[in-house]
Amino acid sequence: MKRPSFLRCGHAPGAISLQDQAVVDQFRTTLTALRNPQPWAPGLSQDIAVRVGPFIERAQTRPGDDHGPEMIAVALVHPATPHAAAYRNGRELGYTERGWLRCHTSEILGIWQPGYETLTHAAANLPLPADLGMEPAHYALHIEARKRDGSLDGYTLLRLGPYTETRHAQQDGDRLTAALDGRETTLAPGFRVTMRFGPFNVSDHQLFTDPYETDVVALLNAAVADVSP
Repeated sequence: MKRPSFLRCGHAPGAISLQDQAVVDQFRTTLTALRNPQPWAPGLSQDIAVRVGPFIERAQTRPGDDHGPEMIAVALVHPATPHAAAYRNGRELGYTERGWLRCHTSEILGIWQPGYETLTHAAANLPLPADLGMEPAHYALHIEARKRDGSLDGYTLLRLGPYTETRHAQQDGDRLTAALDGRETTLAPGFRVTMRFGPFNVSDHQLFTDPYETDVVALLNAAVADVSP
């Protein structure tokens, strides 16, 4: 007696569906990415792949905010970035709430490749864990005096940091902006005094003044007094 053959409807013997083929192709892409990581080094601007527990995540680096070769500041981003759907899904899964984080370079697999996408929390529809294994990166305020002729000549009056949260830096920034209002060109003759928000470079930590539990406006006035003729 001839045994019946079972074929998937609409497909010839040995053929697979388009959906199955897509799964196979994605698996091959992931396997290729894992077997052939693209090397990354500090200073490269490409997105990177970093380990977060058993998962792999896409991250963007922040130039100028690292600590030697062992640490760098990164921001985790949804693997589908920059597509529009990535922002909504990223908010739901906690990608947009973490800000800049300190990442050990030993956790970096290499430059981000699309093949890693299936290994992310987003692909599993899981939120990022509360403990990512990375501390928040820090922020700073820079009070600078620049020549009024439009050149970049000048000097830094005061560096405030580290701030562990952007909202604290922004609050002090608002206070300093109000204190500078109308006085930008009179505090340092020949210069315009401005404030700049930026990363805290841990390699230059000795140049910064701790802004917590102190009056930042008083620190500004003292810095101006030190350079006044």
